Amino acid sequence: MRSGEFHGLVPAQLDELDRKLVRLLQEDGRRSVTEMAGAVGLSHAAVRQRIQRLLNERVVTIGAMTHPQTHGYAQSALVGVRVDHRVHEVSEAISAIDEVYYLVTTTGHYDLMAELMATDNEHLLDLVMSIRAVPGVTETETISFVDTVKWIYRPDFATRGSD
Repeated sequence: MRSGEFHGLVPAQLDELDRKLVRLLQEDGRRSVTEMAGAVGLSHAAVRQRIQRLLNERVVTIGAMTHPQTHGYAQSALVGVRVDHRVHEVSEAISAIDEVYYLVTTTGHYDLMAELMATDNEHLLDLVMSIRAVPGVTETETISFVDTVKWIYRPDFATRGSD
């Protein structure tokens, strides 16, 4: 997904079979529909239809995830951004920066938190300066990542409130 594609998401109505299919895809996004059908006890057609619905409703996205260091980005950082009243405009401008791979609006000391990747410290400084140059940005704080201890994105389902 590219920037802005998470806006407007609503809680999904998932039953236990949907949750099982999502878990199977989280384990291996290349798993065949036939294999998943066998694992959940449904027909190939029924599983294909459910997966297509999960994709259409943006419950799941199937893609490749790599660690930035594996392709030349040796420096990652979290940048806290304070903004005047133009939070939406600033978030759109920052999300357009290719090296920013995660951006959220927040409450508290910072209005936005951006995670970004850079090839080296000089590139990191250039990126932070480009964020500071966005009209509406009033303050930034950069926290450089020293070592990646855990890199995983595979949230499980909360048991409270599920079908």
